Amino acid sequence: MKSIIVSVITAAGLMAAGSALATDMPDLAKKSGCTACHAIDKKIVGPAWMDVSKKYKGATEYAFSPKGSADAGAKKMSLEEGLIMKVSKGGTGNWGKVPMTANSPRVSDADIKTLVEFILHLAK
Repeated sequence: MKSIIVSVITAAGLMAAGSALATDMPDLAKKSGCTACHAIDKKIVGPAWMDVSKKYKGATEYAFSPKGSADAGAKKMSLEEGLIMKVSKGGTGNWGKVPMTANSPRVSDADIKTLVEFILHLAK
């Protein structure tokens, strides 16, 4: 746990200094398999985490649906809660047609929350 906190703080400090390199990815993201589809500063299969952070900067709500946020049945919730749900359950529509794969139960809810918080603070 201590190494996760140190990694997040280190990466956040580097982001604040304007250095967003893929090597700054927290160990938790590497361990959880996030790096197969995401990097901090460039699109791979999924969007760059910096782009996600910029997209949601200042937002307070998120409309979650496995079919995408434009789905008429999307459930509105807090931004953090919605992104945790998206990472946990997966879905499509927010960044194009390529779906976000479900990560739960392989990745714990606590770890997903830590990663979502890290992502949201990249553009601050």
